[in-house]
Amino acid sequence: MSLKYLHTMVRVKDLEASVAFFELLGLKETRRMDHEGGRFTLLFMAPPGQEECAVELTYNWDGDDGLPSDSRHFGHLAYSVSNIYDICQHLMDNGVIINRPPRDGHMAFVRSPDNISIELLQEGEALPAAEPWASMENTGHW
Repeated sequence: MSLKYLHTMVRVKDLEASVAFFELLGLKETRRMDHEGGRFTLLFMAPPGQEECAVELTYNWDGDDGLPSDSRHFGHLAYSVSNIYDICQHLMDNGVIINRPPRDGHMAFVRSPDNISIELLQEGEALPAAEPWASMENTGHW
């Protein structure tokens, strides 16, 4: 038996806001399918050159009424980054709350507009502790 990773699917309430958020992380749209009969859109986004590592944003045109509201069955999406401080500053500069700052120079968590946890991990060794991150407290849940 063999397995192959395909993608992670998450439901989104506002497709444009979610696309904008993932673009801030550096992901690009790789594929989009609008299903007129089912009244939904599947939009795949991935880091450039890593199209096999996609996140599928599922948007129901008529809303998600009637679907389970407990999204905690989903853990998080994880991405490695070349400089965790730079990406966190970029996200903050664009209005994203850093829920778990990279105090250790290694790991941070943010949330998408649909409350999806995103784990950011420093590529390679952790960066040396630096302000304002080293003394920044957690905000909300991550």
